[in-house]
Amino acid sequence: MRTKDKDVNILGIETSCDETAAAVVADGKIIKSSVVASQTRLHEKYGGVVPEIASRAHIEKIYPVISEVIQQAEVSEGDINAIAVANQPGLTVALVIGVTAAKTLSLMWEKPLIAINHLHAHLQSAVLDEEDLELPAVALIVSGGHTSLYDYRSPLDPKLLGATIDDAAGEAFDKVANILRLSYPGGPSIEKAAEKGNPKTIQFPRSMLGRDSLDFSFSGIKTAVLYHCRGQDMKGEDKVGSMSEQEIADIAASFQTAIVDVLIKKTERAVERIGAKTVLLGGGVAANNELRTRLQAMCETAVPAKKLLVAPKQYCTDNAVMVASLAYYKYKARLFADLSLEPKATG
Repeated sequence: MRTKDKDVNILGIETSCDETAAAVVADGKIIKSSVVASQTRLHEKYGGVVPEIASRAHIEKIYPVISEVIQQAEVSEGDINAIAVANQPGLTVALVIGVTAAKTLSLMWEKPLIAINHLHAHLQSAVLDEEDLELPAVALIVSGGHTSLYDYRSPLDPKLLGATIDDAAGEAFDKVANILRLSYPGGPSIEKAAEKGNPKTIQFPRSMLGRDSLDFSFSGIKTAVLYHCRGQDMKGEDKVGSMSEQEIADIAASFQTAIVDVLIKKTERAVERIGAKTVLLGGGVAANNELRTRLQAMCETAVPAKKLLVAPKQYCTDNAVMVASLAYYKYKARLFADLSLEPKATG
């Protein structure tokens, strides 16, 4: 593949949690290569991400992954216009690997360095293929570490409307899957179990945090599932081992529907607040089919109807395509970082 002179090729790097990812994207839209090295098998026996293990795995994988995307894209260092890296938010010990790699390449190749907010990049996943985005938009990002709503009017300046005050939705999925002795990661295993369940079996709590709040809290529903399985005083026998497959399915379905109820209601509030014309959905939990289906229904029944743009499933979980895509707009605006760039756990 011969790179056209007009192409702006961005090498994106993503190591915010437990995926080592790199990608080459041209002009913010043309995906020339993308590689993701998953660590799921390393963390599954712990039921969640272990930061030290994640960091070591990133060290082992980062340069092979970068080399592979360069080769797949059929570009050389001379064809790369800038190096972009997610430097916040995330696990500091994981972020530092990607940031160090990006700074090294920036220095060696004499290319501009672009710092990317991981959550803002997730917003970009939903608009990768959109040519005529109607604004303003409400963007819902639902992942393992974050559940956030944004007022999206520009890729360079999304405004936070509400965020997680304790457990994020994806974290709640992982913890409930662990309670129910389902496999890690919890999102897919809960969704699979819920397919055979009755979502009306158990009325788990929906924490709305007040009539006007756009923040999220999912620690209460996680605790409610735990009490349902082990008794209100936590002194009872763990009943999960003796539960039938149907009982597990009913708990999973009831839990999943309660989570989605909150996500839909909060998004609806945000749409009304800013007068949104479009709804964007991204993040790992955006792959959940019930969430996608019900958010689509919400958009279709709104007056006037809203357009829903959802990240393709392969770009819902952490990836570098979203990093490189967002970096294109920062490149055009000449928003560069210098070699003092540091990772940040929050952002």
